[in-house]
Amino acid sequence: QVHVSESGGGLVQAGDSRRLSCGVSGGTVNAYNMGWFRQAPGKEREFVAVISRIDGSTNYADSVKGRFTISRDNAENTVYLQMNSLKPEDTATYYCAVGRVGWNRDYQYNFWGQGTQVTVSS
Repeated sequence: QVHVSESGGGLVQAGDSRRLSCGVSGGTVNAYNMGWFRQAPGKEREFVAVISRIDGSTNYADSVKGRFTISRDNAENTVYLQMNSLKPEDTATYYCAVGRVGWNRDYQYNFWGQGTQVTVSS
């Protein structure tokens, strides 16, 4: 069974940077597509970013393109989401998702973490 855990959330100011981490046990991050999703209060969960297990290619939601970067450290078995130029509208609970065929839809993923809260104040 794959276990997923996120960390790195917190309260930041607009314009700040923050790095989220996603650790995986029971599996290796380079064997899966690794995605980040987020959910703001009263809103549906939305795709943020994904990194492919096959070639390391990445895909981003338009709302974060150019500001967020997803990366993978195979030695640490961890995936990161570097978030720069944060905006109040980035406030949400961020979830890490694991799946062999996952891309930009949440139903494509098999395993999820509990989430980490990011709050961006204006």
